[in-house]
Amino acid sequence: MRRLPTLPRALRVLLATMFAASALPAAALDLDALWDFGQPALSEQRFRAALADARGDDALVLRTQIARTKGLRRDFDGALAELAAIEPQLATAGPEASVRFLLERGRARISPVHDDAARTPQALAAARADYLAAAELARRSGLDGLAVDALHMMAFVDREPADALRWTQQALDLASASPQPAARRWEASLRNNLGTALHDLGRHAEAIAQFRAALALRLERGQPERIADARFALGWALREAGQLEEALAIQTALDRAATAAGRPDAEVLEELEAIQRARGDAAAAAELAARRQALRP
Repeated sequence: MRRLPTLPRALRVLLATMFAASALPAAALDLDALWDFGQPALSEQRFRAALADARGDDALVLRTQIARTKGLRRDFDGALAELAAIEPQLATAGPEASVRFLLERGRARISPVHDDAARTPQALAAARADYLAAAELARRSGLDGLAVDALHMMAFVDREPADALRWTQQALDLASASPQPAARRWEASLRNNLGTALHDLGRHAEAIAQFRAALALRLERGQPERIADARFALGWALREAGQLEEALAIQTALDRAATAAGRPDAEVLEELEAIQRARGDAAAAAELAARRQALRP
């Protein structure tokens, strides 16, 4: 399960939001059907197979996604080279291809998978310019889902909690107001990210409210894995705020479900251990730690 960025063992949540949607506005291509974000190499194979029959802007869009698969594998030079190869063709392309080009070039420069050493002033400035240009062009072109994507990526350029809050709120405002499904589908992930930023600012009650809203949206849309992640996030936020009994109930239910499915979750066990230690129950915490250790290969 994908977790919150402030949890020490977790994947960055914006990997989760990066994977939340391809923001597909065009009818000709179903990018979601080609993407498997857990297997970027397989996704590249699918995009290249689709490229064999693609023409015009469809071919350009597919190549932006090939670049994205490279970035997810930390081949940032390869991603930039793929994008540079199509840049001359953008002068006669439609806005979607240009927006996706800018968005993926930004991701190849600064994203959640870049380490701190890559965050040079030059890289940050270039990524900022790409994301802002992508957001502006997408808005002008009525591509709300892509505009939301670009705005939410700005929280990885400007990572201070107040800045992350500002960019995420802008993305959420656009997603919530848009009639387009490609934009609206971002709302749960953005509320999760908003909760994380609020938590980092010490605004725990507001953070919990956002995590509850994210969970409600996941339940409404019936996404089992995302529902479990949203419950985990809410439980984590409750523990951080000292609301231990509700946190315990949430994580215990997740543990029981995972165990019943034959897939015990080490992250849930770790969170339960932290809750029991905070409650002063050393024996229960030790038992949970032993269960978690037993899951290690």
